Amino acid sequence: MKATGIVRSIDKLGRFVIPMELRRQLDVANDDANIEVFVDDDKIILKKYHPTCTFCDNAEDIVSLNGKNVCKTCIEKLQSLKELTD
Repeated sequence: MKATGIVRSIDKLGRFVIPMELRRQLDVANDDANIEVFVDDDKIILKKYHPTCTFCDNAEDIVSLNGKNVCKTCIEKLQSLKELTD
């Protein structure tokens, strides 16, 4: 983990500002960017969000269905399973 030397305070509502230079480095400077939040012991880790398949974690050819991300390969597998049960 690389130290930045940047310290930010948290406001009364629990918010803090991620500095613009860090947002630019992660390419999350625009309004529609999403950040994933992880906790590791006493650390909060922020990561640029990349949607992945619910079933296999593939990040290519993702389709969202009822709030779940599914890749093209898993859709094909699900279709094959459906054909077996019909």
